[in-house]
Amino acid sequence: MTNIYKFCPICKEKLIERVEGGYPRLRCPHCGFVYYHNPAPTAGVLVIEDGRLLLVKRRFEPYRGFWVMPSGYIEYQESASETAVREAEEEAGVCVELDGIHAVESCFDDPRGNTVMILYRGHIIDGSLKAGDDAEEVAFFAINNLPEIAFDLQKRILSKLKEEYIPGVNGEN
Repeated sequence: MTNIYKFCPICKEKLIERVEGGYPRLRCPHCGFVYYHNPAPTAGVLVIEDGRLLLVKRRFEPYRGFWVMPSGYIEYQESASETAVREAEEEAGVCVELDGIHAVESCFDDPRGNTVMILYRGHIIDGSLKAGDDAEEVAFFAINNLPEIAFDLQKRILSKLKEEYIPGVNGEN
């Protein structure tokens, strides 16, 4: 178990590892504090215009130089939908309106830690494409001709999306 605590953040007693609920957890033998190593919540937006998908190229590691949908960590006291809108503006220079939730999925290949992404569908209502924040480039891509995508989670989502937009992608008619 990878953890950030060795001592209880409440009473400073040394934590011990015990299996609880089928998972190894750190517990304080003095005050009962339990450290739950949970995934971090993220949100993003899937923007499709004329069969083309909005993507941003990552400026920093992990996966520097790979492409992703505008997305990022949910800030404390920020809703998931606010995060999705903020990330589109910060990373791609566009203001989006959200049309609903597209997917809620887990990501296990981020070296910073596991995450859960709430991915919305949305459309651009203002702004112009401009890479910003932690994006190196921003562009629209044909769904059947995507660049190298970061994170298995986003690859899985986009693979399913191809099935919706490209008849016969899985050998079906």
